[in-house]
Amino acid sequence: MPLESWIEHRRPGDRERLGWIRPEGDGFVAHDALGREATGTVDWLAAEEALEERGLHWLADLYQLELPDGTRERVRLVEVTPERVVVKVDDFGAVDVVTASYVLPFPAPDTLRPFEGDASTFEGGVLPG
Repeated sequence: MPLESWIEHRRPGDRERLGWIRPEGDGFVAHDALGREATGTVDWLAAEEALEERGLHWLADLYQLELPDGTRERVRLVEVTPERVVVKVDDFGAVDVVTASYVLPFPAPDTLRPFEGDASTFEGGVLPG
């Protein structure tokens, strides 16, 4: 959950939450929707601009989740809230397939990161470690 000192930042127009801005010394640090730092210490305007430039489109990208046994699952974000991040094993767009889901803490852990493989190939969902 975001700390009390984090200030929510919403996109002008549709008011979608893009992330948060938190005080840091004499400046501010922007955090994206996953709660991860999107800037170093910058002024307020630069923090807002960084979040607005980043937008939300990246939430639809493929991710990989490193599992405790060292394997990696190809996953998609299903839910991102200030309380949790939920991902599911990529179903390649099939609406009739049930895949495993994982509930992660917020901010998202480092074990969840952008997919590093070839998105056009299928390896059964589990990537070699």
